[in-house]
Amino acid sequence: MNLKIFFTWWNRQTFGTFLKTLFFGKLVGKDEFGNKYYKNNKDERWVIYAGQIESTKITSDWFLWIHHTIDSIPDKNIDKKYSWQKGHLENKTGTNEKHQPIKLKKNIKLKKYEIWK
Repeated sequence: MNLKIFFTWWNRQTFGTFLKTLFFGKLVGKDEFGNKYYKNNKDERWVIYAGQIESTKITSDWFLWIHHTIDSIPDKNIDKKYSWQKGHLENKTGTNEKHQPIKLKKNIKLKKYEIWK
């Protein structure tokens, strides 16, 4: 067992979550990013993140399940429901992959407006 879980919460899980998962947790599924989803007899639900803890790593199907919106466990065989849907991405704010408007990507100078006379 890694000693980081005793002192830091940002490395996967805390010691308390580790004990709760060990004694009361039942693994119900895993998503394509490696996040593991658990529940107990009281229908409490939680996630153990794979790698860095980032709540936007949870896909929309698992988000609905973990917030008790749906009771059925998401089917991992469904890749895309509709042709217009994109795959899930975590929040990229603050990284090199962040969203930038097209005008800023191409360094196009913005038109200056003239004062109406």
